Amino acid sequence: MKVYEFKGFPNPARVRIALAEKGLFDRVEFVHVDVPGGEHKRPDFLAKNPSGVVPVMELDDGTLISECSAITEYLDHAAGDPVLTGRDAKERAVIHMAQRKIEAGLLDAVAAYFHHATDGLGPNIETYQNKDWGLRQKEVALATMRRMDGMLADRDYLALDRFTVADITAMAGFAFADFVKLAIPDDCARLQAWRARVSARPSAAMAA
Repeated sequence: MKVYEFKGFPNPARVRIALAEKGLFDRVEFVHVDVPGGEHKRPDFLAKNPSGVVPVMELDDGTLISECSAITEYLDHAAGDPVLTGRDAKERAVIHMAQRKIEAGLLDAVAAYFHHATDGLGPNIETYQNKDWGLRQKEVALATMRRMDGMLADRDYLALDRFTVADITAMAGFAFADFVKLAIPDDCARLQAWRARVSARPSAAMAA
């Protein structure tokens, strides 16, 4: 398998964590895509993913899979334990719900703040910016952090009582938040404890 990525970006980090959790990390060839240099907009990469974003996974038979949730779904079924996307219909629904809320409210919101309300990746990449929208998404991210703190009221992880893809998405979202200097609010003690707990997992070191 190959993974086309820009190491250190949040979405590639999600795939790296999933690979490490599933014990598949050493079976993958990572291919660097120079996103700041615009390589993701070139025809050869767009042929792999017309959306022009990383990561993209290429299987040994040539199948191309983009979108982190789709890549993680494949990885979760390609190997055994731990199960990251759910063992039965109820778990899968609960995990997917939590993962999507975190993706939209934290990861995507932080990305919008970065791309619209800061210099982002620079004028060659950020060809359109709406600062008001970016600042609004910063507030969305902070509100989502407080909701996530509530999700941890009766369990150690964000979707179930064990580590899942919802936690992986959140890990990537907080790494991005660190980059833009958007801290977890002081009144979110449970979320801060969760962050320390998942940051100690061996897979976390594989994302940077």
